[in-house]
Amino acid sequence: MLIKFSLLLIGCALALFVSADVLLSLSLSDTPERVTFIGQVMLLGAFMLLSITGLLLAAKRILRACLDFFSAGQRSQRRLLFIQHRQDQLRRLVHFQTAQINYFNDTRRKRLLIANNRKHIKALSNAITDELLSIKPQLSKAAFQQLQQENSHYCKRLDGEGLLKLQQKIATSAKS
Repeated sequence: MLIKFSLLLIGCALALFVSADVLLSLSLSDTPERVTFIGQVMLLGAFMLLSITGLLLAAKRILRACLDFFSAGQRSQRRLLFIQHRQDQLRRLVHFQTAQINYFNDTRRKRLLIANNRKHIKALSNAITDELLSIKPQLSKAAFQQLQQENSHYCKRLDGEGLLKLQQKIATSAKS
């Protein structure tokens, strides 16, 4: 309604400007200036009315948005979204913590397996050394040194299969 009224004022002001131009062409002395002044005042009033209407509409929308934002329904909806986001965050956290725990457990398991393999290979190497010493009188010096070198070589390389083959080789040498 106010916008229509301000547009009507603008139209009237433009009509007054046209009539002032017509009066000026008729060479009337003071009348065109007064009509132009009235047109300017009407135009200024129309623009002020439009500005005030715009400000009032903006204030009304801002007030409505604030009231909607702080309404019980919006608060409960924001709270629900917060809780859902927190649950998703906790679900992701549990997933990543599980992955991290599995990674650390696998790493620890591998380390223990390597340490256990070293321990058993060292024990097997010591057993082979004891067997070599027990059959040393039956072997030549070169064969004994060769078997000792193979034992230390397989032990350094952590080659359990090589040590088992060497043990079988020593066992067959001891029988013959």
